[in-house]
Amino acid sequence: MTDISEDARTVGRRTVLVATGTTAAALAVGAAVSAEAPAAAAATDVQPAAAAAVCTLTEEQTEGPYYLDGALVRADVTEGKSGITLSLALTVVNSSCTTVSNALVEIWHADALGEYSGYVGANGHSETDDGTFLRGGVLTNSSGVANITTIYPGWYRGRCIHIHVKVHTGVTLTSDGSFSGGTTVHTGQLFINETITTAVAKVSPYSTNTVTRTTLSGDSIYDGGGASSGLMTVTGSTSAGYTGTLTLGVSS
Repeated sequence: MTDISEDARTVGRRTVLVATGTTAAALAVGAAVSAEAPAAAAATDVQPAAAAAVCTLTEEQTEGPYYLDGALVRADVTEGKSGITLSLALTVVNSSCTTVSNALVEIWHADALGEYSGYVGANGHSETDDGTFLRGGVLTNSSGVANITTIYPGWYRGRCIHIHVKVHTGVTLTSDGSFSGGTTVHTGQLFINETITTAVAKVSPYSTNTVTRTTLSGDSIYDGGGASSGLMTVTGSTSAGYTGTLTLGVSS
């Protein structure tokens, strides 16, 4: 399952915004850390730690061919899929380095065997496909943080492990559990340090993925830019699960 539309590296790199004083110091723009750090915290109201004195607009990257409209608004997207728990805490800030509340942060990614819901079989594995697993999103809270529980992604042919992300503002929640309207202010991808992925790849069910894994350094999309290119700060372990944090600078 080669991500054909992702052969081009990025849609376009955004301008760095330099922030000064306490405002910048309070915003997290982290870089990935050790694979076997202390156990991950619970997903509810996890707050990313402040890590840098600059605020950047996160790099725009291709949506890819596996996006589906109508994602459910929900804090847990796992739907019982097997894998290591990954609790995401994604902070949304605007071009003034101000946190953005009530922004819809939407994610989608492959399961442990590299299969996307709605496209199961494209990576060579036979599974039940309900078209919704590992897809969904939540509104950011008053601190601009979206807390989402998922599993550590698997890999598919030609791509390193990654999570797709979109940020929408001004959406309307619908009666069917989804959302409508609004403006998409960021489309990107989230990445994880290769040391962590190497540890995860040795654990079942990831170890049963029959497709050769592309590493972070060999990926056609990730450009080595660290947090501004989507590299998350990830802590935890294969036994206790992981927590991933990142500040997403958007153009709203």
